[in-house]
Amino acid sequence: MKKQIQRSRFRLFAGTIYYTLKKHYYWHFSRTDFAKKSTNNLPIEIFTHKTILRRKLQNVDMWIQENKITNLKIAIRELNKIVIKPGQTLSYWKQIGKPTKRKGYLEGMILHNGTVTADIGGGLCQLSNLLYWITLHTPLTVIERWRHGYDVFPDVRRNQPFGSGATCSYPNIDLQIRNDTNQNFQLQLEVTDKYLAGKWMSDKPIRFKYEIFEKNHEIRSEWFGGYTRNNKIFRKIIDKNTDKEVGEEFIAENHAIMMYNPLLKNKK
Repeated sequence: MKKQIQRSRFRLFAGTIYYTLKKHYYWHFSRTDFAKKSTNNLPIEIFTHKTILRRKLQNVDMWIQENKITNLKIAIRELNKIVIKPGQTLSYWKQIGKPTKRKGYLEGMILHNGTVTADIGGGLCQLSNLLYWITLHTPLTVIERWRHGYDVFPDVRRNQPFGSGATCSYPNIDLQIRNDTNQNFQLQLEVTDKYLAGKWMSDKPIRFKYEIFEKNHEIRSEWFGGYTRNNKIFRKIIDKNTDKEVGEEFIAENHAIMMYNPLLKNKK
């Protein structure tokens, strides 16, 4: 793996302007039919998952996580109950919009070049991670997803394969999901006292269920002196009627620079 390039401020500024204009042009002038919200609830649950809101992380103040919860509540107001009809696309950032102070967003945790810091709207990666994970358990098609470039924290109670999330940064690092099926899907989200919960609902049951797993997981010592974590994500396709596997799909390949020593044991 190549070490990530540290670009000049001018290069970063120019690149940001270019890709921001490109994304807004796509949102407003392409012929893409984007998903819209509905006041009605679809009746059939396809897949549900929840992630804990507060985690004890080394060198991360709890106020950042409390602010993150506020940010999540604001964001899910824009995404909750959105329906993707056949042929439509859901764009994470088009639907949420730019996180700003005026909208009530606070400084929450973000990862910048492998370093934990705080910025307005921070913490929304937890929502994009959840949305990506539950989508992998449906026949919906992920057409844009960005992997995390850094592995910042050691595995603590991890119950998902490494690299099964999706990072986000307004507006260019987007998560987009397209409905290539013949049925409607509705996203339902909730922030409880302890969890961020999300589920996909539909107007029809689906024939298959999905199991996500990894292959070729390895930690490499790189030429630049650090370590990287690498794997490939796949999913098994299982017929619900027979409970037999009928296929296997490649999902994504992940490469991340590790920001901790993989040779150290975690303290209990």
